[in-house]
Amino acid sequence: MTDSHGDALWRAILQEAEQSARDEPLLASFLHMTVLRHATLEDVLAFHLSSKLASPVMDARALMELFREALASDCKISEAARADIRACFERDPACDSYSTPLLYFKGFHAIQSQRITHWLWREERKTLALFLQNRISEVTGADIHPAARIGHGIMLDHGTGVVVGETAVIGNNVSMLHGVTLGGSGKERGDRHPKIGDGVMLGAGSAVLGNIRVGECAKVGAGSVVLEDVPPHTTVAGVPARVVAQANQGMPSLDMDQRV
Repeated sequence: MTDSHGDALWRAILQEAEQSARDEPLLASFLHMTVLRHATLEDVLAFHLSSKLASPVMDARALMELFREALASDCKISEAARADIRACFERDPACDSYSTPLLYFKGFHAIQSQRITHWLWREERKTLALFLQNRISEVTGADIHPAARIGHGIMLDHGTGVVVGETAVIGNNVSMLHGVTLGGSGKERGDRHPKIGDGVMLGAGSAVLGNIRVGECAKVGAGSVVLEDVPPHTTVAGVPARVVAQANQGMPSLDMDQRV
C-alpha cells in the first residue's frame, strides 16, 4: 500500500517510460516488459531486480516470486525504495527523471536488493541471504551485508566498490559516493561496524572503520579514513580524519557539496 505521494511517483514513472518508448523505439520492448506492463512499482522492483540477479543456479522467476513475497510482507521495503528514488532525483544532477535510478542506477539496485536480503536475514533465511549478497556484489559492485540496517532516502551514487559490514547502521537521508567502506577495524567479533547518523554525506573513497559513530548531518571528505567518532554537524577530512569545519548549515547529504 502506498500514500498519495507514492501513487504520484508511480504515475510519473509510467509517464516517463511511455515518453521514453516513443522517443527511442529500440527500447520500447525493454520499457514495456520492465515498467509499462506492470500495475505497481512493487511489481517493477520484483521483476527488474530478479532479472538482473538471475543466474544459472537461481532463475529469474524464482527470484521474482521471492522478491514479491518480501515486498508483500514488509511495506517498509517499497516505502524506502520510493524515498530512495526521490533522493536520487533531488540530489544527483545526472538524474533528470524518477525512472532513471529505477531502471539504470546500480547503486539504487544494490540498496533495494539488500533490503530484500535484510528481510531474509530477519526471517532466519540466512543462507539464502548470503547467497544473494554474493550475487548482488557480482552484479552491482557493492558488497552490503544482509544484516546491515539501512534507513530511507539513501542515495548510493554509482555504488562501485562500496562495502558495508554486518553490524553497520545507516540512518535516513544519507548520501554515499563510490568506494565508501563501512568496515571493522580488525578481527574482533560482535558489534564492530560504524553507525552513520541521519543526513550524513560520505565522500568518494572514504572509509569509516570500527564501532564508531558519525553524528547527524556530518560530512566525511573524499579519501578520508575515519577512526574516531565524528560529532554532529562537523566536516572531517584526511588520513586519519580530523575536524576541518564545524557548525555545518543544512544537511550535507542534501547539499552534496563535496568540497571540505
